[in-house]
Amino acid sequence: MMDVWGALADKTRREILDLLKERPHTAGEIADQFDLSAATVSHHLSVLRAAKLVESTRRAQTIIYTLDPRALRHLMKGLAEFLS
Repeated sequence: MMDVWGALADKTRREILDLLKERPHTAGEIADQFDLSAATVSHHLSVLRAAKLVESTRRAQTIIYTLDPRALRHLMKGLAEFLS
């Protein structure tokens, strides 16, 4: 659970999650939305993957990122337990 909170603590990672709410995106599409190096965006994506907030699927040379709905449900459950 701490990985999730750490991942969500960063504004850029929250903005990436907002992008992924709309639809799946490739790493390049995500990088195009930010004034950051590809390496920095890749790092943010790896943090989100480690926290299990996003999933990645490789299609040939392209990696497509999607929200992991199980992680969001787990986050909400953990928050509800914390507040009760």
